[in-house]
Amino acid sequence: MSTNKETVVLTGANGGLGIAILQNLVSRPDCHAIYAVRGDASAASVRAALGPFRHHSHDILSLELNHLPSVRETAAAINAKVAAGEIPPIKALILNAACREVPGQELTDSGLDAAFATNYLGHWLLALLLLGSMDRKHGRIIVVSGWVHDPLDDRNKSSGAFDKPEWKHILSDASDSTIDSIARGTWSPSLDDPSKDPRSLAGVRRYGASKLFLVMMIFELQRRLDTDPKLSGISVLGIDPGMMPTKITTRGMSTVLRTIFMCVIQVSSRISPNGTFRQPSKSATDVIRAAFGNCPPIGEYPKGIYLNGNELKEPSEESKDRENRSAVWKTSIKYAQLTKHDVMLEDWA
Repeated sequence: MSTNKETVVLTGANGGLGIAILQNLVSRPDCHAIYAVRGDASAASVRAALGPFRHHSHDILSLELNHLPSVRETAAAINAKVAAGEIPPIKALILNAACREVPGQELTDSGLDAAFATNYLGHWLLALLLLGSMDRKHGRIIVVSGWVHDPLDDRNKSSGAFDKPEWKHILSDASDSTIDSIARGTWSPSLDDPSKDPRSLAGVRRYGASKLFLVMMIFELQRRLDTDPKLSGISVLGIDPGMMPTKITTRGMSTVLRTIFMCVIQVSSRISPNGTFRQPSKSATDVIRAAFGNCPPIGEYPKGIYLNGNELKEPSEESKDRENRSAVWKTSIKYAQLTKHDVMLEDWA
């Protein structure tokens, strides 16, 4: 029987933000953490970060978010531990892992766009499969997103990825074919000749589309949880951590550009804590606050809220469109081959 009082599941624990979140979790004495990572090299990074904290209760589990059988296997392992009383129910499920294809484009074995599968579908399935193991009174699902989910956000002007009229909206309609084009990477595909897209903006747009679907999940899952007598105590909320000097951001930068970028972040993050550029340590503190805090603007039940750092922010209008949200949800059921036997949620379909 576990002596801990709460379990935290963190995906992408080996990344820049993931390690910073880990460094916060080790100071919570009653916490058992499950660090979900992709492959042995990623697990080694987490073990190295945990080196000085030998008494920190944790597990490191393998999770390939772009491979749905792996998602099911990892969820089953966590559910079994909770059911056996080896670990407490999940207080916080932090969906942090992310993939951005720069340059080029990758497809999964099932023919799905890698960004869609990793950033959205794998997380969507993981969250649904773990609902029965959540703390049903105060459990929280924290979605780590970003401004790139909103083509109309002024911060996207720096990349120019959404400047042209055809990119001002990610979902032109709620049809299966439109959603399928994003899922299969035929929407904003990478060009065969990289010189025609030297900044890999096609990949930025696909990354943004996957994040839009993830933000849609915040509101659609919360709506369905709120009507479920057994699960209505669970809150789903999102957070924009800002642009940080992590691998997903600096990948492809020259040494000189990376050095300049680091200097800009150091100065900018001090001037404007919730501005465009932030340090991972600051963003990790914001994620931890979203996971456990009760003070305003979060409160005891932060249902369906969206944060920019530690401040409330309105997400994109597209993400709040109920027809589109419902269509993406139903299409996700098809891709994940979800059945009523997989989930506790009453209104799952």
